Amino acid sequence: MRHEGITRDLTRGSITGTMLRFAVPLIVGNLLQQCYNIADSLIVGRYLGANALAAVGSAYTLMVFINSIFIGLCMGSGAVISIQFGAKNQEGIKRSLFSSLVLIGGITLAINIAALVYTDSIIQLLQTPSEIEDITRDYLLIIFAGISSTFLYNYYAFLLRAVGNSITPLAFLAISTVLNIGLDLLFIPVFGWGVAGAAAATVISQFMAGIGICIYTLVKFPQFRIHRQEMRLHSRSLREITSYSTLTCVQQSIMNFGILLVQGLVNSFGTGVMAAFAAAVKIDSFAYMPVQDFGNAFSTFIAQNFGAGESHRVREGIRAAFRVTTLFCLAISLLVFLFARPLMCLFINGEETAIIATGVEYLRVEGSFYVGIGYLFLLYGYYRAVQKPGMSVILTFISLGTRVLLAYTLAAIPAMGVQGIWWSIPIGWILADMVGIWYYLKCQGRITRLGGLGWLLPNTRHRK
Repeated sequence: MRHEGITRDLTRGSITGTMLRFAVPLIVGNLLQQCYNIADSLIVGRYLGANALAAVGSAYTLMVFINSIFIGLCMGSGAVISIQFGAKNQEGIKRSLFSSLVLIGGITLAINIAALVYTDSIIQLLQTPSEIEDITRDYLLIIFAGISSTFLYNYYAFLLRAVGNSITPLAFLAISTVLNIGLDLLFIPVFGWGVAGAAAATVISQFMAGIGICIYTLVKFPQFRIHRQEMRLHSRSLREITSYSTLTCVQQSIMNFGILLVQGLVNSFGTGVMAAFAAAVKIDSFAYMPVQDFGNAFSTFIAQNFGAGESHRVREGIRAAFRVTTLFCLAISLLVFLFARPLMCLFINGEETAIIATGVEYLRVEGSFYVGIGYLFLLYGYYRAVQKPGMSVILTFISLGTRVLLAYTLAAIPAMGVQGIWWSIPIGWILADMVGIWYYLKCQGRITRLGGLGWLLPNTRHRK
């Protein structure tokens, strides 16, 4: 198969080294994204105050949920293409490209319209305090106008990652992040546009990244161009993409919908707790984000080797991934626990002692259990890569169902209050880990057997 652009065959070479080299650009890219999120919060918090920070923080949780739909859909189609790439099935890749564009593009349009129509209902669902309803609405209406840019970037980013190219998405994300921060500093303190300026900066930079990566992919990867004669929906391909993308989307959406429900509960404790949560979640996400990206790299590694029939590399890759994740999570847990207060002071004025104390409490509970979510990201990636995305959905139900149920139950106990929300999260991670590892140990032989892939892997022979 001829490739004009950069691709990487993950079925050859050192297992740990191959995964880490592929993962590093993903991690750096997400670090850039988190740096933007932190810079955005710093600029909004410092120039516009606690109410604006609470409004943007609440809207951020909602946007993470909406973005998770696109990420899930694109991740699902990317997993199918990654398996086909490992199997050298160019015809299957072409069919999957058109099917996924039709499916995900249609869903994007529907979500965009619904979000704009039901903005006020969404604000009420989030239990947004009355004093910040107007600025939350201003922020969301602009953000919703840029939903299509989120689809565009994620679709081509996951397509390139599926074929081993994690560098190009990083480059476009870096440009977008720098542009975003620059526009924030222009629109907020200079132009005085308030939270609308923060939203406009986000939308403009996202469109630049989405359009840029689309043009790059079509120019550098001619094998990804869809010609008129190829614009036909194949029922088998559409079913495969729909099944994979829908289940992965459901898994991502359930995960973030649970977080959204928790955000609503947090909002009921008032603006001070909202501001603490908004800042602490940024730090929390930044801390465990590398293992999330490593889990995605691990998933692509497993998918390519699964498609190529390299069962030995699949098994060795699992062992290596769990070792790397354990070491990283233990180290980052210690750092977050020790430096929780200075980290909170980056976002919140030192005089806001109650808000800082609430954020420190959250970080020390979460920070003690990062290994739990690290393992969960590996399990999600593994089951997605070996054509068991339904198992990822089950694990998400367990993790988020536990989190939401316990959060609302424990928070209602006067002696616990908001602490009940914090403790519900790691408990959910640990329960899901236990089920995911048990299922793997029970069924690993059947899971790694390739006989049921049929049309997806026409040129593959399973090698033991």
